[in-house]
Amino acid sequence: MAKPGCDKRSAPGQQPRTRDDFALLPTRERYVAGFVDHLPDGASMSVKQLAKQLPLYGQQAISTALKALSVAGHLRRVRCAVGAGDETRWVFRTFWSRTARDNEWWTTYLTTETASRTAAPAEPPAASAPPAPAPVAVPQQRTAPKPKSPEPEPTPAPVATPAAAPTGGAAAPSPAYLALAELGRKDIRLALSADDCAALEPQAAAWFARGVDADYLIAALTAGLPAQVDCPPRFVRRRLADKIPPHRPAGPSSPGTSTPAPARRLLMECTDCGRPGLPEALPDGLCRPCRVAHTESQQASSPGPTEIAAVKAHMANLRDLLKAP
Repeated sequence: MAKPGCDKRSAPGQQPRTRDDFALLPTRERYVAGFVDHLPDGASMSVKQLAKQLPLYGQQAISTALKALSVAGHLRRVRCAVGAGDETRWVFRTFWSRTARDNEWWTTYLTTETASRTAAPAEPPAASAPPAPAPVAVPQQRTAPKPKSPEPEPTPAPVATPAAAPTGGAAAPSPAYLALAELGRKDIRLALSADDCAALEPQAAAWFARGVDADYLIAALTAGLPAQVDCPPRFVRRRLADKIPPHRPAGPSSPGTSTPAPARRLLMECTDCGRPGLPEALPDGLCRPCRVAHTESQQASSPGPTEIAAVKAHMANLRDLLKAP
């Protein structure tokens, strides 16, 4: 399992620190931005962790401030695939820029290999963890060969051996089938039976034919789930149809190959709700519903000059009444 949290990564080309940094931001956002700017790379950027270190504001206020900083061009949150083969997993990163950037700059940067290399390091290697979690990946259990010699001591691991010993003529499951079977392990609300996986396999294979890998498919299908999924197969079938990615330009890789693309692109996520998407699809770091909600809340919470003048006049009248005998 990857380490949880959204670790900080500094964007390149920032201006030197000055006393006027973030001067145009509201007080709360300026306070949060100043704290985040002084955090070292690799520090946790989760809302819960920041709220623990900033006693003036709670988690909801910190979340709102981070959303405002995203709109102001100071941060973007991404998902990054680390590892290789069956050990690939998604980790979360928050790119931070003291210098405010526009949407075009962020899109260009996050679609380059430089951003992928910046986000990928500093993840502890799998070998440093205890060896027990390593053999639990579903693809390994289904395709693991029989051991050449029996081990003297019985261990719980051989429980997966019967499922990994199909007849010699049985074909190995496709990457699309394995990705569907993995959904229930990522989120129990999307648990599918073997028949469900077989029925949905052609739709999932169409995703692979468009150049995505299993991690991308699983992240797209499990993002933003409702509190309860009444019929997982029907829900997954609908998402496979509605969220299928566009065709990529013709390249050297063929649709049937199972080798991952050599360059892994970062998958950006909405700063507010965490919905994944490509950088160009999330301007201001927000998905469309969150961007609309943020715009409406700003319009509702920012009083006009007439309202400000009326409040000042009312307060002056109250002060005069208190001074009267």
